[in-house]
Amino acid sequence: MACFLVPAAEAAIVTVVAQVNKSKEKNKGELNINTNGVATAPETKISFSTKLMWLARLLWGGAFLLAYEHIWHGEVVPWFPFLTAASNPADTAEMLSEMRTVGVSMAILVTLVWAIVVLVTNSMTKKVLKTKSTAA
Repeated sequence: MACFLVPAAEAAIVTVVAQVNKSKEKNKGELNINTNGVATAPETKISFSTKLMWLARLLWGGAFLLAYEHIWHGEVVPWFPFLTAASNPADTAEMLSEMRTVGVSMAILVTLVWAIVVLVTNSMTKKVLKTKSTAA
């Protein structure tokens, strides 16, 4: 009924945190100039704000797909109170229960998948940087 609101709320929070973190990062996208005068991109890891935006995009995408599904089934309507379950107190209790169980578990699952992707990416980045440092 309204399970999409939980990942959407997490996505909003993660988006704000990513933007704040991005503004604090320094030397983002700076070019290095070598002795020949050729500009090259720095060989650094992927920034944490970029990784947070991955999570935000996953959450926003999932929330929009779930919202579309709820609109399709008539559970979300374009008039107040927008959620059909919010018009009846018995349905509201069921909606809150669904948000607590289904919505939270979906948000946790997406976050865990993102964490695994970040761990794999960090491992791959370390391996590439290690290979480049030994080759140089």
